[in-house]
Amino acid sequence: MFENFVVPDLMPAAPELFLAFMALAILMVDVFVKDSRRTLTFFLSQVALIGCAVIQFATSTGEITYTFSNMFVDDLMADLLKIFLYMTVIVVLFYSRAYVADREAMNKGEYYVLALFATLGMMVMISANHFLTIYIGLELLSLSLYAMVAMNRDSVVSTEAAMKYFVLGALASGLLLYGMSMIYGATGTLEITAIAEQLYGGAANKTVLVFGLVFLVAGLAFKLGVVPFHMWIPDVYHGAPTSVTLLIGSAPKLAAFAITMRLLVNGLITLSQDWQQMLIILSVLSMAIGNLAAIAQTNLKRMLAYSAISHMGFMLLGIVTGVVGGDARYALNAYSSAMFYIVAYVLTSLGTFGIILLMSRAGFEAEELEDYKGLNKRSPWFAFVMLMLMFSMAGVPFFVGFFAKFSVLQAVVAAGYMWLAIVAVLFSLIGAFYYLRVVKIMYFDAPADDTPLQACGSIKLLVSLNGIAVAAFGLAPQMLMSLCAYALLRSL
Repeated sequence: MFENFVVPDLMPAAPELFLAFMALAILMVDVFVKDSRRTLTFFLSQVALIGCAVIQFATSTGEITYTFSNMFVDDLMADLLKIFLYMTVIVVLFYSRAYVADREAMNKGEYYVLALFATLGMMVMISANHFLTIYIGLELLSLSLYAMVAMNRDSVVSTEAAMKYFVLGALASGLLLYGMSMIYGATGTLEITAIAEQLYGGAANKTVLVFGLVFLVAGLAFKLGVVPFHMWIPDVYHGAPTSVTLLIGSAPKLAAFAITMRLLVNGLITLSQDWQQMLIILSVLSMAIGNLAAIAQTNLKRMLAYSAISHMGFMLLGIVTGVVGGDARYALNAYSSAMFYIVAYVLTSLGTFGIILLMSRAGFEAEELEDYKGLNKRSPWFAFVMLMLMFSMAGVPFFVGFFAKFSVLQAVVAAGYMWLAIVAVLFSLIGAFYYLRVVKIMYFDAPADDTPLQACGSIKLLVSLNGIAVAAFGLAPQMLMSLCAYALLRSL
């Protein structure tokens, strides 16, 4: 029975195996620890993530390695995105620590374990070279996040957000699966590299492929949260506890970028003219509706949700302009600009939600715009950090967000889509309004409360470093840009 079984090479998946073991071990340890603040659980979770980063560095060969019957791929793009992922989740858990400890309904070891399982799901998505691997990673991530959104069971808003997230997530998974089944029917394989070979040979049924592609792009659009599949994002951002919103609004964007690249660029590049048209529509609609709807918001979390929709639309521009009319000269430039954009967005998003968590305390959520009135009088330094983050989101020089937008725009112009670049700039100008409104409220409105900010010293330090990183990568973006370009050069 087992005579044809080939033992897979486990080294490319060593970080995933280590994290799975650690998450299960932490779950068991937490049962026996009677610490009310979950210090040991928090510490072990951070050790698990740091351990993953060390193993990732140690096992990275710089070559493209396949294992588990070609279902799992380890390349430089995966290595780099996973390193960013570990750093992101480490920061998320640091920011969340005080917030979770102050709220009895959430102060459980399961919070950290679910965050680790969500991270494991994202790691599997990043390295997927097979439709089933993508689906397993996606479901592991989604199911962990549904549970985290609903952790505060006494909150009607959180429970409603979790239900909406679950229903729409299930719909997205259904669309993705249906698209995958149609592509399997047309090509006879579920392996992404084998699909690319089938398409290159012209052996597949084009009509069935295009139908499958429509469903596949719709499923991806749900996961990226772009228009018209954006309905759950504002409700989930608003309804979820702020520490969970921070996780949803940062790390999964890296995994969503990875599966978009794996599916559309690695697998379906031959159909680029078909999926580019769809992505252009999704991108323009996302920038339009995201920026215009954000203007009307008085809740900062809802405003950031619409902001995320517009940013994901902007990121898609880089993927759209990789191959134009069969000409792949601009591919590396375009795809690396999209990757740089997603990393810059995650870095800025972390800092913004970090400030919200810094200002929140037991029984108080600092999520309304008016909660930030006169922040400059209460804490000039953190008002300045928030100013840098808002400027970066708006694309004001010289912060990392400006260079992220600039790199995508120059890729769009180089590919000959001048009208698309003009549309993107116009909507970015509209978007600048609601970011600058936050700055105006902090600096020019009278504070309702004059008391200085009370928060843990380690979180204050981390938020400060986060804000400084946004400015530093804005002043010297070349290293991060080159890193993204090199990783993609060795992976595509």
